[in-house]
Amino acid sequence: MHTRQIPIQLFDAPVETFSGDLLIYFVEEDAPVTTECNEDLCRFLLQIRDLGDFKGAREEVFLMYPGLISGGGEGLSHAKRLLFVGLGKKSEASNTRREQLRLSAGTAAKQAGVLKAKDVLVVLPKDYQLDTSDIAECVSEGLLLGSYKFDVYKSPKEDAAAVMRVEQFLLGADHSESREAHRGLERGRILAEAVNAARDMANQPGNGWTPSDFADYAQKLAEKLPLQCEILDSVDLEELKMGGILGVNQGSALPPYLIVLEYQTSKADPTILLVGKGLTFDSGGICTKPSAGMEDMKYDMCGGAAVLTAMQAIAEIGITGVNVVGLIPATENLSGSAALKPGDVIRHYGGKTSEIINTDAEGRLILADALAYGIERYKPQAVVDLATLTGAVVIGLGHHYTGLLTNNDQLAAQLTEAGARVNEPLWRLPLGPEYRKQIDSKVADIKNAGSDRSAGTITAASYLQEFVGEIPWAHLDIAGTAWDFTEKSYVPKGPSGTGVRTLVAWLELRQPLESADSGH
Repeated sequence: MHTRQIPIQLFDAPVETFSGDLLIYFVEEDAPVTTECNEDLCRFLLQIRDLGDFKGAREEVFLMYPGLISGGGEGLSHAKRLLFVGLGKKSEASNTRREQLRLSAGTAAKQAGVLKAKDVLVVLPKDYQLDTSDIAECVSEGLLLGSYKFDVYKSPKEDAAAVMRVEQFLLGADHSESREAHRGLERGRILAEAVNAARDMANQPGNGWTPSDFADYAQKLAEKLPLQCEILDSVDLEELKMGGILGVNQGSALPPYLIVLEYQTSKADPTILLVGKGLTFDSGGICTKPSAGMEDMKYDMCGGAAVLTAMQAIAEIGITGVNVVGLIPATENLSGSAALKPGDVIRHYGGKTSEIINTDAEGRLILADALAYGIERYKPQAVVDLATLTGAVVIGLGHHYTGLLTNNDQLAAQLTEAGARVNEPLWRLPLGPEYRKQIDSKVADIKNAGSDRSAGTITAASYLQEFVGEIPWAHLDIAGTAWDFTEKSYVPKGPSGTGVRTLVAWLELRQPLESADSGH
């Protein structure tokens, strides 16, 4: 199912000895020529700067062939090709510098692909105001995320050279800093491979990634990583009276599942609950979506993919001081003969009833069951759910920010900081009793959509809030960022894998939370 993972490792010899396909240096705009370069290379770099051919502007590139230079270019490099990549202007903000590295590494990966380079050595910049481990992590992320391609359904081309890809990335670092560089490289690799796995899941068509594929992937993770897996099938869901998941599933021929993954450190550590919407295809049910663009509804499981692969990264990294539980309610939403109808009433886990106003407002139904169940069973210190929940968030924020709604100011600040660190920005929207009134029902405890389209993202979150009580909780509406996220060198068109790195960053940055407050 997954695209090929490109190996990445440290280069354990002097950079000057590298004779492979492509050697890459990063250069800051208007900054002194860095000490990574030897004397001849520095002189050449100064010359092309003076000529105005390369300034080191953000993602600017300059390619040269040392072997074609008079004298063989031996003083410049033994590599077949030499590439300078611009980092842009110097910034004092650490998050900006991290993003500069990712962008430049993504540009380097794209150039390597164009050049059909097999062996690529990237020299880590020095004196960059970040720790060596941070530098190596961001460069590794940029290289591997920027190299991502999904072509598993493409027929092999006759011209084998046309599909050549990088066979390995190498990172060059000072020997004295190799331990830190290796630590950052490994972390960057783990995060990038998790994000790329989430992208793969989303890129699969509805008949290529089904609810059972979520279950199978989780079970395989538990076989190779320190994770415990439990799969609740339709019989279990019936016994637990999870009317939200079962109701949405009624129109599908494929059975639903609730996937449970547990990462345990110590009983003394707090538990964090992550919940991801796993709607593997959403037709809208009886309230059918317009046919134009419906093929994109294979992406409605991106929240589930983010939680599943975040659990993968958490276990591989070995995060300490916290227990993490991931829940993915997985089903399709189709319009079979038994499908939910507008006006039907369902009963969620725990007993709360809901009037179905719109069968296309289904994500909140499956998340509600998972939230209520996970909170009752695991008693977490905090809960975060991710979902491609509403088109309204795209109208409000476009494809540049994830919508954040929460009952806790501290949690909002922590998640916003984590998103800024990995450049997956969040924008907080309000919650409150005024919005809650919009989902009052005359025949049930609540209804699954407001009477009009106003504040659609907020009323959807208000629905979820009914099932979390006083637990600090945050809802991330990734409908605008899970695919067609702001395109950049390491984020392709289509699925972005957003949320994975934010969750991991938050779990490492997080501080204890007070009880839920009134929200924003």
